Amino acid sequence: MRVMNFNAGPATLPLPALERAKDEMLDFAGSGMSVMEHSHRGKEYEAVHHEASALLRELLGVPASYDVLFLQGGASMQFAQIPMNFLAQGKVGEYVVNGTWGEKAVGEGKVTTALLGGAVHVAASTGTGDGKEKSYTRASKQAELAFAKPDAGETAYLHFTSNETIHGIEYGTHPDVPLLSAPASPDAPAGVPLICDMSSDFLWRKVDVSPYAFIYAGAQKNIGPSGVLVVLAQKDFVARGRKDLPKIFQYRTAAENDSLYNTPPTFGIYLVRNVLAWVKDKGGLAWVEAQNRAKAKALYGAIDGHGGFYRCPVEASSRSVMNVVFRLPSEALEDKFVAEAKKHQMVGIKGHRSVGGIRVSTYNAVPLEWVSALADFMKQFAKDNG
Repeated sequence: MRVMNFNAGPATLPLPALERAKDEMLDFAGSGMSVMEHSHRGKEYEAVHHEASALLRELLGVPASYDVLFLQGGASMQFAQIPMNFLAQGKVGEYVVNGTWGEKAVGEGKVTTALLGGAVHVAASTGTGDGKEKSYTRASKQAELAFAKPDAGETAYLHFTSNETIHGIEYGTHPDVPLLSAPASPDAPAGVPLICDMSSDFLWRKVDVSPYAFIYAGAQKNIGPSGVLVVLAQKDFVARGRKDLPKIFQYRTAAENDSLYNTPPTFGIYLVRNVLAWVKDKGGLAWVEAQNRAKAKALYGAIDGHGGFYRCPVEASSRSVMNVVFRLPSEALEDKFVAEAKKHQMVGIKGHRSVGGIRVSTYNAVPLEWVSALADFMKQFAKDNG
């Protein structure tokens, strides 16, 4: 029996995508061997590779002017690789920080600039407190952006994280909080390239990619297993990257070689293909968004409906659709909540160790029925323990 898996990542995968992999595990496409055993240069694997890329383009409407890349190293590696490629001497990389992943991106950017030049500046942050007491409860507003240099030519890029997995903070989930956009901000120099870490909310709905110079996302949340990173990048932006780096660290190397410069994570990309095909079969991103909003409505409804027992620390306009976080009256009750939920076959809901509490991740592959069952459990738990 499969449990109801609410893990933040690696996360649950669609059952049809896993069943397809199961059926093809020993004999892929009549070849007499697994897709994991095929050469990445062979026609059998290349067909999967190109189908995955084509499905991404179709589902998101990615223009031909963008590269679609499958990389390794996860989003954490991009925290260093992005400034390595795009932050030259005399330029400033601007960052918006609304949680742990924004902090980590800034930290790696500072290390990189110390080695290669350039500078890192925090254009906006919603953090309050210091050290272990530091907290985040909302996304930055565009009016809060303050750039280090007013000239767009001196700003290499503006980087932000669209969804902070740990803190349950997301951009663009409320009509009054649009996705951050450099040209739309009165404080931002026009024409600043926009870079977004979409790891934990990539493909939960259709997003217009055209405002972005560079989007990256770890697959292990919404579109596949750990070990694969997806990049959507404007070709001319990639071409601007430094050429004095080892080839393996230049994004142009992956772009020029269709992500096949070295051996990619072939089985991971195969599973990404399976997941994307499932999304298409279900009706595309319109269906996905409707399901995700229904899940979020059910969970936040259970939280707000028992406001004396459950408390969401995130401002309503910044609440994440993908990662719902909340607290109970005491840590002891939180531990009891997790333990009793596990008895009901619900796993992966303990909050991140750095912030505690409860975190429920409702990625695309999490069925609405699981969330409804969890919401019912929450109501009963509050009644029994309130």
